[in-house]
Amino acid sequence: MPRIVLENITKRWGGFTAVENLNLVIEDGDFIILLGPSGCGKTTTLRMIAGLETPTEGRITIDSVPVFDSEKGINVPASRRDVGFLFQNYALWPHMTVRQNIAFGLENMKWKKEAIEARVQEMLKKLKIEEFIDRYPSELSGGQQQRVAIARTLAPKPRILFMDEPLSNLDAKLRSEMRIELKRLHKDLKSTFVYVTHDQLEAMTLASKVCLMKDGLLQQFDPPLKTYTSPCNLFVADFVGNPTMNFVKASFFRRDGSRIFISLLGHECEFVANEPMAEVPPSLIVGIRPEYIEISDNGKLEGIAYSTLPSGMETTIKVKIGDAIVSSVVFGAIDFPPDQPVRCNIIGSSIILFDESTGFRAASGSLKL
Repeated sequence: MPRIVLENITKRWGGFTAVENLNLVIEDGDFIILLGPSGCGKTTTLRMIAGLETPTEGRITIDSVPVFDSEKGINVPASRRDVGFLFQNYALWPHMTVRQNIAFGLENMKWKKEAIEARVQEMLKKLKIEEFIDRYPSELSGGQQQRVAIARTLAPKPRILFMDEPLSNLDAKLRSEMRIELKRLHKDLKSTFVYVTHDQLEAMTLASKVCLMKDGLLQQFDPPLKTYTSPCNLFVADFVGNPTMNFVKASFFRRDGSRIFISLLGHECEFVANEPMAEVPPSLIVGIRPEYIEISDNGKLEGIAYSTLPSGMETTIKVKIGDAIVSSVVFGAIDFPPDQPVRCNIIGSSIILFDESTGFRAASGSLKL
């Protein structure tokens, strides 16, 4: 089964570098999501693995077989890499029925008529679109068209399925439903999925690993929950999570063995690290996820409610503490009038210290106010 390895992959167009020295290992059966803002290089990376774009430098192997090697002059075309590609606009033939769209690639591959019909029926059943077999794409909803596109892509039994923002044309409710279907489909097919999106919610809910990129450089490659709880730098911490992580400036003023004392929000705090710290940066950014700011009558931090955003199941509260405004997320629907005094605590053991000068994570741990 396919294991994809990218070694020192770089893509340049003239003086512009889209992807720089990317090293990545995608294991068989992974659901990898390439995540990042527009222009970060995620789609270019996907297209290079699929064979739709030629890297400038580096080496790509699929199942230990080189499909690209800049030094040896190897560049296997996309048609011979045994991969499927699902595009953002689905690219269904408008003059063909669902049956004809799914069968199209198999006919080009010279499958026997009986085998084509059996495979079409199998895909219709798997994607739950049997009732649409004789309809044209214009007679289908966006979600139904997407299922047909997936069925057509999977019909030739590709070892790897590439998807470039396949849910971006759907409304919010349908996107949520199709995320569920895609995750279930990945489990049922046991195939390798490589998926591009700029939506961090899709990455968190679908991926076995997230490859987060910025300006063509890999920032972090980890399971989504590790990316969320242990971001390696300020960019990752800010990009992943909604509401975003709170960033509060702090300064280190003394250390007593394993205890680190910092100044934060007008308080002297003790930071207890989860791992040994050889050196503490003098200027720090403290990263606090909104769920770790607890609204409590006995809270040690005094502030005022800047705004309250109840959404039913949870409420986001913006709290002004001194000159800083921080976000807190609490379960349930509550509401505070603007400027009402509130008190907060910082809880949990996943508070992150970042080195302000480099942006890299220095440590994670808990704070005692």
